[in-house]
Amino acid sequence: MKKNRFSIVGSAFAAAITYLTPLSAAPAEFAIRDGDRVVLLGDSITEQRLYTTVIEAYTLSRFPQWKLTFRNIGWGGDTAQGGLDRAPRDMQPLKPTFVTIDFGMNDHGYRAYDENIFKNYIAKQTGLVSLLKSNSSRVALVTPQPIEDKRPDPDQDVRNQALRKMSDGLRDIATRESVLFVDQFDPYMAVMLKARQADANALIGGGDAVHPGPVGHTIMAWAILKSLGATAAVSSAELNGATGKVVAATGCEIADAKSAEGVVSFTRKDKALPLPVNPQAEAVTKLIPLLEELSRYELKVTGLTAPKYQLLIDDKPAATFTAEELAQGCNLTLTAGPITEQARQLWSLVVEKNNLFFHRWREVQLYGPPDWAKTPDFEAAREKELARLDEQIAQLETRINAARLPQPHAFVLKPAAAEQK
Repeated sequence: MKKNRFSIVGSAFAAAITYLTPLSAAPAEFAIRDGDRVVLLGDSITEQRLYTTVIEAYTLSRFPQWKLTFRNIGWGGDTAQGGLDRAPRDMQPLKPTFVTIDFGMNDHGYRAYDENIFKNYIAKQTGLVSLLKSNSSRVALVTPQPIEDKRPDPDQDVRNQALRKMSDGLRDIATRESVLFVDQFDPYMAVMLKARQADANALIGGGDAVHPGPVGHTIMAWAILKSLGATAAVSSAELNGATGKVVAATGCEIADAKSAEGVVSFTRKDKALPLPVNPQAEAVTKLIPLLEELSRYELKVTGLTAPKYQLLIDDKPAATFTAEELAQGCNLTLTAGPITEQARQLWSLVVEKNNLFFHRWREVQLYGPPDWAKTPDFEAAREKELARLDEQIAQLETRINAARLPQPHAFVLKPAAAEQK
């Protein structure tokens, strides 16, 4: 079984995450609130529905009682100008209360810094902020992530230097307009530079130079969520394995705890689920302290005497740990058996819902028929199909809301067989 213990964030990672000035520091509370209608605006990187799904899954799982909706309106090839132009059609009808804006990759023209391009970018981003504020929407200005080509010095790429200056311009807008500034550029760059120390041509994000794959998007989401005020604690339980007594429980309720003949058992009911990690991106935990900083689902058991213990949850094998690991404490985010599986089911439902909304929006709502087909009958059929899809989306969101509610689970720790690993 895979081991998963508490890990210590190294100095390189610490440097990667201390990237915000006091002005743009993470809010005292999580920026997304109960009742929010969250809209994620951006270009093709947002349209990929990857980093945005991590943000959504984190919020849904961490705050299972909150009433929330998320809508992704990323558009391939778009710029801040395009986002401003299509806001009345795509964004305002959604009546967002909180909007993340992630433009810049296409705006900078994939070239060295150009002052005129920069001024236009700042003007259009300022226009977006003003529009949203006039509609009482809270705003987070998100920098683009850096371009990742095979080179040992991505920070010297003139395109990345241009993106960094445009990101600094976003910081200035956030200062003037009193909105949240989110810099994913610096932490992503720090992770890339660290990877280059081991391999000068390492590619960490997957995908292509501009469009990261699941791993790269998870790095993006990690940086964004930290800036939004996301925290690590899911829940923690500490027991004395010798006596079966509960030492401490935070974010969970522990019942029926006991120790008999070397076997420790108890029932655990959490207030939240661990972070749903994209199954295609679990390797990201080797690059960033994702679990340590965004999903600490903890179990600590002291006083154990056998060398190794098997953890069963609801009578199903979940993981195997040494007594020393359990005494130090284990992060079970990826090894909590049916609890991890519930988080993965939540992830799958959110992906399904987001794909369905994309289909509804781009392929039905915005479908432009040829002139000869533009008839009242066609529009009536469109409205009928939109209504059908809206009902499907609503049904999926009902299932999502049910899937994010934690359930009680029976935990058992028993000495592992000598040959078990």
